[in-house]
Amino acid sequence: MRQILHIGHNDIRIFLRIKASYVWLFIVPLAFVYFMGVAFRGPGAPANPRPSVLIDNHDTGFLSQVLLSELDAQGMRRIDPAKRDQAARGIRIPPDFTTNVLQKRASTIDFFQTEGAGEESARLIELRLARAVIALNSHLVEFASEHGASAVLNESALRAVAARQNPVSLKAQFAGRNPIPSGFNQSLPGNLTMFLMMNLLIFGGASVSSERNNGVLRRMVIYPLRKYQLVLGKVYGLFLLGCIQVTFLLLAGRFVFQINIGENLPAIFLTLVLYAWLAASLGVLIGSVVSNADKAIGLCVLATMIMAALGGCWWPLEIVSDPMKIAGHLFPAAWTMGALHQLISFGGGLATILPALGVLAIYALAANVAAGKLLRW
Repeated sequence: MRQILHIGHNDIRIFLRIKASYVWLFIVPLAFVYFMGVAFRGPGAPANPRPSVLIDNHDTGFLSQVLLSELDAQGMRRIDPAKRDQAARGIRIPPDFTTNVLQKRASTIDFFQTEGAGEESARLIELRLARAVIALNSHLVEFASEHGASAVLNESALRAVAARQNPVSLKAQFAGRNPIPSGFNQSLPGNLTMFLMMNLLIFGGASVSSERNNGVLRRMVIYPLRKYQLVLGKVYGLFLLGCIQVTFLLLAGRFVFQINIGENLPAIFLTLVLYAWLAASLGVLIGSVVSNADKAIGLCVLATMIMAALGGCWWPLEIVSDPMKIAGHLFPAAWTMGALHQLISFGGGLATILPALGVLAIYALAANVAAGKLLRW
């Protein structure tokens, strides 16, 4: 055990002497968390989203404007026709909408699909459209009951009715415990998972490859040191480096980005510590089989980008197809992101992430054993 601790402590001392390490450990991940969190912050809260809808209004009367006000009140985000590709669905108001309603004739509002739109927000938009139409009809009924069916309706009178405080109120929000993570709730776990893997792979792969080439590992043969002790010592040093990065980014997430991680902090830290052990093991494994340090770095960057893209670090896996979810879960990043989303965004606890922790432990043990078998002095 003393040899393992000595190797690990010596390695982390060498890593922390390299000033460029601080940039990749702290500054770059923090910048990515901020910019990706701002760029992908969805409209509305994750538990009560505001779906984007294209309004194709052909009516020039005041009733269509009142209807649009009701749509806004229901939480719709109206998209300009010039940006129709950003809309999840479209609503078309006919040109004779106001005329037909005032003359007590039926009028049809079209609910249509825009080009390239998915199915995620369709039901939510349809529900809110129905609620807006019901609200407009309720205002019309209320006006008629007060002034009589023969009274002349105008915009100011109808808006006065709509502005009244309802005697009965209903608070409704998007149901379910698994809203799609967005903003900093997605960018912090995603970038922490990606950069933790990238840094430990690069530092581990490059250091082991370099020490094989310059003879450092061969000189260790004269010491009473077994191969498994060398592997565990290298993994331990990288593991400590990962714990430093995890602690820094979690503190930044809590106090800088105001992410609610306090309730499940022990489980979050356990997940990331286990993931750091896995990443450190993979780094030593790559250094054990790739003798050239430059090639090892290139392989580490490529492997990290593939795992990050498929594993949900760049976008939530909740929005991709089932085959892509299956492909993503071939890599440890997807299991880590799933566990972090359960703890940060979905309200889960330690019991909900035990399967993911088991998979990460299996990956880490397999990487440790493979590194021990393949390492050459």
